Amino acid sequence: MSQEDRFRWTPGRVLVHVFLVLFTFATIFPILQIVTVSLRPTDQLYSTSLAIIPKGASLHAYQVMLFEKPFLKWLLNSFLVSAAVTLFGVTLASTAAYALSRFQFAGRRAVMSVFLLTQMFPATMTMLPLYVLLNYLHLLDQFAGLALAYTATALPFCVWTMRGYYQTIPVELEQAALLDGCSHWQAFTRVTLPLAAPALAITALFSFMAAWSEFMVARIVISRQAMYTLPLGLESLAGQFQTEWANYAAGSLIVCVPVMVLFVALNRALVGGLSIGGVK
Repeated sequence: MSQEDRFRWTPGRVLVHVFLVLFTFATIFPILQIVTVSLRPTDQLYSTSLAIIPKGASLHAYQVMLFEKPFLKWLLNSFLVSAAVTLFGVTLASTAAYALSRFQFAGRRAVMSVFLLTQMFPATMTMLPLYVLLNYLHLLDQFAGLALAYTATALPFCVWTMRGYYQTIPVELEQAALLDGCSHWQAFTRVTLPLAAPALAITALFSFMAAWSEFMVARIVISRQAMYTLPLGLESLAGQFQTEWANYAAGSLIVCVPVMVLFVALNRALVGGLSIGGVK
């Protein structure tokens, strides 16, 4: 096939491109509307105009969120919880996946099946038992309890991803390290773990993103306003009689920026790591 034939516009190709353009617009339009609401002055919050840049556009809502609301406190709380979940997730997933990948022991297949089974149920089904468990452990209204709940939610997927990646690393490398006098732990930390750095990065990214914007679990674990994370803080802007829509929209956009930048920067590693872990 020549290059001209490859790029020739056919009716089918035109329809595909039209569909993709419409689908892209339908995906981006809600985000543009959030930008519009965040720029509207106070007297136009309930305007039905579809203009992306509203008349009298202002950054006042962003100023309010950053300097008049406890937004930075919510940001710090979310960062602390997400960092803890990332640390726990990477540590537990890397060691558990290594055991499931390298060792044969009774119940190994059952453990893997249970990890997979937990992904088939929505998180809302675990709300009641999670609340009872954290209450029994006296971890309600504690960052440790919230981090524990997030880690338990993200761990099964992380374990499966790490296990798939470990299986792509030749066992002979560890055996050579053992012959050189290393213990199993030294072979793991000095040989296998450095080679699994891409999968560790994917696990860390997934763990961080899972905790950064989660709302339902945080709603039942945290009740004190001083411990609000970003989703809880934004939800508090919705009052019984009035909602601060401009501030809400501005805060939502600010929350998305760090994750979007991180995702775009690590997009290639994310896709590559998931492909290797899932296929091999």
